[in-house]
Amino acid sequence: MSRTSACVPGLRITHRRYVPYSHAHYAGNLVDGAYSLGLFGDVATELCITTDEDEGLFASYADVQFRAPVRAGDLLEIVAELVTVGTRSRVIAFTASVVGRGTPEAGESSATMLAEPIVATSATGTCVVPG
Repeated sequence: MSRTSACVPGLRITHRRYVPYSHAHYAGNLVDGAYSLGLFGDVATELCITTDEDEGLFASYADVQFRAPVRAGDLLEIVAELVTVGTRSRVIAFTASVVGRGTPEAGESSATMLAEPIVATSATGTCVVPG
């Protein structure tokens, strides 16, 4: 399998995902940090399919930072940006930002888009693809 012309640093893949209330684990409807990491895996899979026509395998995370809480009712934007292209490795920078938030104090199903996104989680990860 050969790399496609899309396998260049700077390529960005973006997903958006609503955080359901069924994922809240803690007081205040907080969601565990592993939720964001799972979403990073999903967006990394699309990036590897785009660049290498293969789902790839996640090899490692580096510098995972939980910067702000993620809550049930949030709308997250997950971005993967290809940083480095090796023979088989792909180093990817990830961010999960809250772009919308439930506002139950305004009504049971009330929500609003935020004027400024809140970066909730960031990380760097390495995926490998077949040679």
